[in-house]
Amino acid sequence: MSSPDPVRRFAAFRRLLLPLLVLAGLGGCTDHPTDVDTDDPAAANPDWTTASHGDAAPDYALVFPQDSVNVLRITMTAAHWAAIRQNMVALWGFDFGQPGMPGSMPLVDPQYVAVRVDFNGRHWDSVGFRLKGNSSLSAAWRQGNYKLPFRLNFDEHEDRYRAVHDQRFHGFDELSMSAGFHDPSLLHEKVAADIFRRAGIPAARTAHYRVFVDFGAGSKYCGVYTMVEVIEDTMVKDQFGEESGNIYKPTSQLRDFLPAQFEKKNHQELANYADVQAFVGALNSMLRTSNPAAWRAGLEATFDVEHFLKYLAVNNAIVNWDSYGRMAQNYYLYNRPGRGLTWIPWDHNEALTGDPGIIGSGSPGQKGLSLSMNEVTAIWPLIRNLAADSVYYARYRAHLGAFYDEVFTESAMNALFEKYHRMIAPYVVGPDGEQPRYTFLPSPDSFNVALGVLGSHVRSRRALIATFLQRTP
Repeated sequence: MSSPDPVRRFAAFRRLLLPLLVLAGLGGCTDHPTDVDTDDPAAANPDWTTASHGDAAPDYALVFPQDSVNVLRITMTAAHWAAIRQNMVALWGFDFGQPGMPGSMPLVDPQYVAVRVDFNGRHWDSVGFRLKGNSSLSAAWRQGNYKLPFRLNFDEHEDRYRAVHDQRFHGFDELSMSAGFHDPSLLHEKVAADIFRRAGIPAARTAHYRVFVDFGAGSKYCGVYTMVEVIEDTMVKDQFGEESGNIYKPTSQLRDFLPAQFEKKNHQELANYADVQAFVGALNSMLRTSNPAAWRAGLEATFDVEHFLKYLAVNNAIVNWDSYGRMAQNYYLYNRPGRGLTWIPWDHNEALTGDPGIIGSGSPGQKGLSLSMNEVTAIWPLIRNLAADSVYYARYRAHLGAFYDEVFTESAMNALFEKYHRMIAPYVVGPDGEQPRYTFLPSPDSFNVALGVLGSHVRSRRALIATFLQRTP
């Protein structure tokens, strides 16, 4: 009998580990004042309605407003906060506010605890709250910065509290909260997703929120966050019209197929990876050099190449180094019926940064790709192989030109930046703004300076694109 694949071994490990965490006091505390064990959600929570808590369609206008800043309040007990800290010590090796450095990436995400969420005059009980992120979480944790990135799962604790079975936040099950790490403008995560969608690339919806958290000793203003829609929760169904295909969140360079590098976000009970296995095989086929037409046909039968070329043009134009081609992360693949695996971008807090030169600036691992991509090696075959193909390279250049002409104009981008800058400014700087230990801003002035930096970035990128395409700026 063959041994189980790595994904199944990892799942079994998690099933064994989680009960031990609970016994050790790390699986979530049971002393939350609103935890009620009942089958009747209305009896447990007088704020319960089908529209706000139950099985209703996602209310994008309410949860992701584009012209206002919502307020979200989270309440946990001191015991919950202590459990989070204990869990982080176990995972990262150092406590909150200690200048330690994490070792290897943890095998499991930080634990969920049950918290109360208040929004728009209503409250939700026993909501799953956990910390998220790698460098952003590590930096905040080491600094003792309470502006911690986190994730909410509204029915995470349904097995313990029957009243929250299938609980939803105005139609949403999960929501991700980005804290604006490395982004004094607090705009990158928000506007990068908008820019992708304007260019015809489906991307998670985003909105700004003022977030207050009670860590067990009184509510504190933790600053302006960007709420990000979770891909497998609602985004795929909303923007593709259905969600029947497999959804993956890979950590793969796509040179070979390893099941452990293709985390399934749905259909986990089916250990079927035939779609991504066929895609990786077609991408790396020897036909690429012996019969390019046959190679293109085989690749397009498994993967939406045209969509990826458009994404690549946008990603290179705006500069987004924390993505495929530099990092084997921050993308999803959705097996869209009739179209094959489709690329979905994710995590944009590092987008719209970098020098307008050929490969950007920063540390060696933080350089965006050049527009020509001629520096990309074979370790990134999805870019190297497409860029080396004359047919695909011509299409990439055409998409770059269309983005330059129709979307990435100075007037459109500056209007987008200025709108959200004005909207969040009262909650970032000034008497109602972010405060030390609850912000990533190096200084209040850095927020206003960052707006001008964004405008300069667009001008510089447009000049470089015009040169690359041999256009007159």
